[in-house]
Amino acid sequence: MVKKPRCILVKCKYHCSLLPKSYQHVFAFVFAMNEVNKNANLLPNSTLGFKICDNANNAIGAHFGIMNLLFKEQGNPINYHCGRRKKVMAIIGGLISQNSMQMTHILNVYKFPQFSYGSSDLALSDKTWFPYLYRMVPNENPQYDGIVGLLQHFKWTWIGLIVSDDDRGEIFLRTLAPRLLQNNICTAFEEVIPVLNTYWRENVLLNKKLSEIGVTLSSTQSNVILVHGDLRSMEGLRLALLVKEFDEMKPIERVWIITVQWDFSAVIEWDSFTPKAFNGTLSFAFHTNVVAGYEDFLETINPYQSRLYFIRQFWINAFMCLFLPYSQHIPDIKICTGKEKLSSLPGYIYEMGMSGQSYSIYNTVYAIAHALHAMLSSRSKLKAVADGGWSTHLLNVHPWQLHNFLKNIRFNNSAGEEIYIDENGEFTPGYDIINTITFSNKSLHRIHVGRLDLWAPDDKEFTINGSAIVWNHKFNQVLPQSRCVESCLPGHTRIIHEGKKVCCYDCVPCSKGRISVQMDAENCHKCPEDQYPNMNKDRCISKHTVYLSYEESLGIILASFALFFSLTTLLVMWSFNRHRNTPIIKANNWTITCILLSSLLLCFQCPFLFIGKPGKVSCLLRQTLFAITFSVAVSSVLAKTITVIVAFLATKPGNRMRKWVGKRLTLSVVIFCSLIQAVNCTVWLVTSPPFPEFDMHSQVSQIIAQCNEGSVFMFYVVLGYMAFLAITSFTVAFLARKLPDSFNEAKLITFSMLMFCSIWVTFVPTYPSTNGKYMVAVEIFSILVSSAGLLGCIFLPKLYIILLRPELNTREQVISVASIDDSVTVNVWGHARLLCCGPL
Repeated sequence: MVKKPRCILVKCKYHCSLLPKSYQHVFAFVFAMNEVNKNANLLPNSTLGFKICDNANNAIGAHFGIMNLLFKEQGNPINYHCGRRKKVMAIIGGLISQNSMQMTHILNVYKFPQFSYGSSDLALSDKTWFPYLYRMVPNENPQYDGIVGLLQHFKWTWIGLIVSDDDRGEIFLRTLAPRLLQNNICTAFEEVIPVLNTYWRENVLLNKKLSEIGVTLSSTQSNVILVHGDLRSMEGLRLALLVKEFDEMKPIERVWIITVQWDFSAVIEWDSFTPKAFNGTLSFAFHTNVVAGYEDFLETINPYQSRLYFIRQFWINAFMCLFLPYSQHIPDIKICTGKEKLSSLPGYIYEMGMSGQSYSIYNTVYAIAHALHAMLSSRSKLKAVADGGWSTHLLNVHPWQLHNFLKNIRFNNSAGEEIYIDENGEFTPGYDIINTITFSNKSLHRIHVGRLDLWAPDDKEFTINGSAIVWNHKFNQVLPQSRCVESCLPGHTRIIHEGKKVCCYDCVPCSKGRISVQMDAENCHKCPEDQYPNMNKDRCISKHTVYLSYEESLGIILASFALFFSLTTLLVMWSFNRHRNTPIIKANNWTITCILLSSLLLCFQCPFLFIGKPGKVSCLLRQTLFAITFSVAVSSVLAKTITVIVAFLATKPGNRMRKWVGKRLTLSVVIFCSLIQAVNCTVWLVTSPPFPEFDMHSQVSQIIAQCNEGSVFMFYVVLGYMAFLAITSFTVAFLARKLPDSFNEAKLITFSMLMFCSIWVTFVPTYPSTNGKYMVAVEIFSILVSSAGLLGCIFLPKLYIILLRPELNTREQVISVASIDDSVTVNVWGHARLLCCGPL
């Protein structure tokens, strides 16, 4: 058996006779109460009652309404309860923050649970001042993140900002401005809308201010305007837009972004709705969902059958009709039949869908009901329930006892969403982003295009479907742009000038070696080491590895020359060996000849260590092997020159140099000079050996595979020692150039050493000025040319006689008399014997 109401929930709201659209809060409240009372599993055998009162949309009205509710209407003096059968258990209200705060100051004294369904002020989260306030909507802090996320998503960096002329507007501006600046979003203008009073039409200054705001809105280059305020504070903005639209026949069409505090379609005066201006608006709204049966409930409402608060006054204002008998006294007036349907009203008067505030009211009623059910179901109350029943026990509980149960409730509503109040006394489902499409007949259509879900992971907290948005017809369904300047293309960076806003900048190309891959890049950055910028400097291209290889023309040419000179050297060695018993060969030191030809052959083989991709072994051998073999070759030339001089000196009677003539001197010079270079190379390899490396920086588009010399000092020591040997050999040969010419090689050695020194003197400055494969090519060229110079200058004249002029390769030709100076003549064949065989 359902008994009469025992406990009362109170819903305090705006004065319904002034704004029919806000009356949907009442309908959602009544709908939820009816569902709870019909639910057999929730507070069985008990009926929750309710009372709806008016707070007059201001703090004074809220204060008066609460005092009147708690004491005057119940007939009780303050702080006394006279046994009346009605008991207030919770209060739902108010819609705006000022009213919620004013109500809380009174309700805190009696520890009444108070539920705010529309106040997002951050101050209400302070449990020191508001310990018994529960908020069924999120605080406004996430809304700031949502605004910034929305602007960043569409790349809007040049926006207009309009706030209300009150504390809330100042706090909003002070909080949002730093966040916009941190994200490089600038305000083209910041306007404060004055609050209209009763005598605003006679206020000249107020009308002038509204006119100036209208001029600012119509002249701004920003296509996006952010608005923060509530119904009362934003009526001035609506009026400024209305004046422009009707006086100048030019509506201010922009992308309006409206915060959750204001429903721009809720109007007090019917003619103040401007559908052209607000078409395509994006609004933040408290999260809502589709509740089954709600629209059917709205269709059944009949003012003649309902006793809802101000229902007839709402009907009169909404449908512009009068009830009997009042309609009899006004001619041509429409009579309210009660058969009017709310669904027939235009959207700016009433919308059938459940708004965010209405959804919060719906969840609040269920939250209180579940808390009451949990309290009465607790073990400590079982005995009392068994004795007197639930409805009897409801009279024995107090409002303050409900708090512990409110903090622990968790249930799913009829829309399938989980409802719970967190440790801060808040239910934070987040915000919906709504796109409102308006039509010329003042009807409207709302599209859910995004969500700010505070329960989602960080990367999915803000979502928006840009393709579902219908923009104002001014933009022809093209994504509106709102920037101070054109975006910097990839490959450029922004330069901000002193005194200008960060959104008003110049674009300059990235410097050499740097790129930018996004629009409006703050800085250009370097590519990875293995990549380089393209021509537009907007992406990185992989570098290709280069080295002197056998596949390219330069490598093939150098390798071919090395092979050719190697074969030539082998030919010379074969020819000399075949004709070793001929006089011209016997006149030369055969051992020196063999050592010199062998070292030259190895020198011609060294380029093959330089061609190809550098490896660990090739890097260790290429410089050291070349240095030693070349040192042996130059030492052999030096030994040949010294031997010639010693031999001629030894032919003079009584000269002591005769004991040095022979193989001992020759081998001693070669071994000693070569051993010094071997020691240099050993020290080099032990202390800081060469190694393969990839040079990422010398060339923009290439990675150079090369050998790092390890110790540059040791490299030049080795090179310098070869230069020393060459200069010494050149000097000695130059001094011996006037010896008898029959077989004397001093002139040929002088010319070969001059050629050798010229090549390597040119090599020293050229080598470090090149890089990559061309550096290697320079060294190979120097090796080949200098080695070929020795081969050609010293051996080709002899090879010419052996192969082409055999008649000159006779003893008679070799045994000739030459003048060393004008007074001395010697037997040349004796010299030859000394050179080849030692003392006779």
